[in-house]
Amino acid sequence: MTPPRPAPTPSRDSAFFWEGLNRDVLLGQRCSDCQRLRHPPRPMCPECRSIEWQAAELSGRGTLHAVVKPVHPPLPMFEPGYLVALIDLEEGIRLLSNLCEVELPDAKIGMAVEAFFVESESGDKLHQFRPIGDDLG
Repeated sequence: MTPPRPAPTPSRDSAFFWEGLNRDVLLGQRCSDCQRLRHPPRPMCPECRSIEWQAAELSGRGTLHAVVKPVHPPLPMFEPGYLVALIDLEEGIRLLSNLCEVELPDAKIGMAVEAFFVESESGDKLHQFRPIGDDLG
């Protein structure tokens, strides 16, 4: 039997992100001073160094920037065959996630993708991406 995946461990900077996922909402940080969007969550804006920010709802739509199929899963709770993807969101930030509902040969750089949410063994929700539109298998 495959052991369950560990539950997310939110930090002070990322708690809002995980709370959003549990509501089926993808969130980023928007700097209150220069309005730059950022991800992953962090305490200071890399553009203007402000520590003031607000949560910003993201569309969950984007394009595939990079994809890899790990040969050796790092932990026993990850079944072989999953895809790890770097997604360019419409809002201009990148997000690391799983790419589902497509096999590696059909996962094309630049293909349109959308976020969806799945409940983990711990009851927490996680984001994943799948192809949309003309890019469906």
